[in-house]
Amino acid sequence: VQLQASGGGLVQAGGSLRLSCAVSGRTFSSTAVGWFRQAPGKEREFVAAITWSSSMLYYADSLKGRFTISRDNAAKNTVYLQMDSLKPEDTAVYYCAADDAFSRQTVTSRRGYAYWGQGTQVTVSS
Repeated sequence: VQLQASGGGLVQAGGSLRLSCAVSGRTFSSTAVGWFRQAPGKEREFVAAITWSSSMLYYADSLKGRFTISRDNAAKNTVYLQMDSLKPEDTAVYYCAADDAFSRQTVTSRRGYAYWGQGTQVTVSS
């Protein structure tokens, strides 16, 4: 599985951005795709995840209501992260990741993902 993240940029506080993660290679109904982020000097943290069937969604508690993960219903090979009401503390490099074997126990953990894309920088100015 190969992942390509895009859509990052510079935005003012209160603005919105939509990140895209293009997924290629062999996928299964058990595949899960997640978004993580890493701010300078901090650990990489979970943001959101979706199962390939789109039947299950997961969010970091602190981001619920502002971030929305979805999968392209037409192409089905792109996962989006809609980010609204952005704050300066959302500034980070955002990564998408995938794994063939979805697990509720590890879906919010970095160890739950075998495949990682390159990051895309999101900068929110105050």
